[in-house]
Amino acid sequence: MDGEIKNFIKVWIIVITSLCYCYYIVARMIPKGMIRLLFLLPIFYLFTILPCNLNSFHLGGPTAFFLGWLGNFKLLLFAFDQGPLSPPPPKLLHFISFACLPIKLKQDPPLKTKKCDTSPSPSDNPIKVPRSILVVIKALILAMIICAYDHRPNLHPYVILTLYCCHIYLGVEIVLALAAAPAQAIFGFELEPQFNEPYLATSLQDFWGRRWNLMVTSILRPTVYIPIRRISINIIGPRWASLPAIISTFVVSGLAHEVIYFYFTRVHPTWEVTWFFILHGMCMAFEVLVKKVVTDRWQLHRAVSGPLTVGFVVVTGVWLFFPQIMRNGVDLKAIKEYSIMVDFVKASLPLQLLMGKS
Repeated sequence: MDGEIKNFIKVWIIVITSLCYCYYIVARMIPKGMIRLLFLLPIFYLFTILPCNLNSFHLGGPTAFFLGWLGNFKLLLFAFDQGPLSPPPPKLLHFISFACLPIKLKQDPPLKTKKCDTSPSPSDNPIKVPRSILVVIKALILAMIICAYDHRPNLHPYVILTLYCCHIYLGVEIVLALAAAPAQAIFGFELEPQFNEPYLATSLQDFWGRRWNLMVTSILRPTVYIPIRRISINIIGPRWASLPAIISTFVVSGLAHEVIYFYFTRVHPTWEVTWFFILHGMCMAFEVLVKKVVTDRWQLHRAVSGPLTVGFVVVTGVWLFFPQIMRNGVDLKAIKEYSIMVDFVKASLPLQLLMGKS
């Protein structure tokens, strides 16, 4: 564990140094466009290989996601003077935070525009609970799930897969919230939510576009969806241009997940997770097509559409999302790391802090 933490520190020192180069040299001296992209190529390379220096699930996983996916995509937008890094923030630490953390400044709500999605918006959620209380509740549920793994030999495989589904959601949301908390506390940023209660989704469009991992949504929209949609408008017209854009976005997301899976497993991809996202992209495109055709003439009640949406995500996740993880023992490795982390904390903290002073 000590060696992994040292490697983790080294990786992030290199990341901060690389972003200083981007801030002081690339942003100020290199014009936007292909020339700036050329000067950023070494940083793309570093951000891609640095996660390979980490072997643990809980340090390597977030690092791979922050650098190999979010960081590279943000720098790609930055090369063309777009995205959250353009124009560059006035302070270096702000630039570093926006570049490598899963955060996005909250913006004023846009004016109401016509939408093809007739499902309820997130503001229509029937449950209104303070966010801080929800985080505490989710952390407690995650702790209970981790404790349940001690009884894994006695659990039915379907129960274990259900726990994995809950674990993925709760774990990712809590990790992203913890990663964003320092920037929010130190700099006073007002940030966009990273998740918006995806278990309340009433359609795939609602789930992926408005509720699940919104940091990825905010990055894929300008890098993939909008450019493909513009190209498609000239080919098939504006009415249907969103369909190939949706499918292309999910293909890119699937390939990005494949890279993340490689960091976890260090084996050649078998493409199940890519097909998971291709399937969801095609189903979401079909959903949008149906909504365009039927408009407001017919709509499922949220009591029906909600369970159907979440059930579809869970069933396809069990079918295509988890096999690569379980086949290579990543799930067992992640579970084992919890006890290792607890032992490390106990060994690192003074005994008085754990037992209390008499």
